[in-house]
Amino acid sequence: MSDHYDYMPKPEGWVPPEPEVPKPAPEPEPASDAVAAKPAAAPEVAPPEAPEDLTDTEKFITRVSNILSWVFVPLLMPVYGIILIFTLSILSMAPFDTKLVFTLIVFGANFVVPMLAVLLLRKMGLVQDVGLNGRGERTLPYIITVLCLGGTAFFLYMKGAPLWVAMFFAGGALAALVNFLVNFRWKISAHAAGMAGIVAMLIQIMKEGSPSGDITWWIVASIILCGMLCSARVWLGRHTLMQVIAGSAVGFICVWMLSLV
Repeated sequence: MSDHYDYMPKPEGWVPPEPEVPKPAPEPEPASDAVAAKPAAAPEVAPPEAPEDLTDTEKFITRVSNILSWVFVPLLMPVYGIILIFTLSILSMAPFDTKLVFTLIVFGANFVVPMLAVLLLRKMGLVQDVGLNGRGERTLPYIITVLCLGGTAFFLYMKGAPLWVAMFFAGGALAALVNFLVNFRWKISAHAAGMAGIVAMLIQIMKEGSPSGDITWWIVASIILCGMLCSARVWLGRHTLMQVIAGSAVGFICVWMLSLV
């Protein structure tokens, strides 16, 4: 309102209004403990770029490595061993029914029983991966494997199998026992141990098994497969180079030593 309002006549009893005082701005309410404790949001950062896709060659190598790892899984090594024994040694002359029965017994005792045990351990939460890639998951499966291989060796010996045949399975049990003990401190390759045990068995067939023919190329092929399997385990990141070398040494030496009994 203009200043001339002050000079206008005022009614009786008129009291001049108090001058308006500007109100202070309200103070912000204190934040709650939860809000106050919440740190300031970090500035958004763009996600890291995805790694480049594998090349076709790397995909092929990975696929082959996975196939080798599952085809030559340690639990199948005793089965492959008995098949080779019945195919390449003097025992190839045994009746087909006999060979079939013994092969099924070896398969059941050394593959079916341990695999069912692993599946049961997984259901109980003691094993997370049926591939047993973690060192901590291998303790009980190693014990089961030792018992199964040892029981197979005793069974074959009691059934009159040549001593070197029983000692192949006993050597496998010894290799599994060594791996079991080493596993408390270090992860060792059971794949490499199993395949190297097959190499030692083939050499023993050539020496004492009266092979039905020249098995030199079988031995060469088994050595090549052992190298490929070890390379596959390293490529997949399951083991280091020293772990597959140690596994191969354990498997070969244990089977070879007991075959000399």
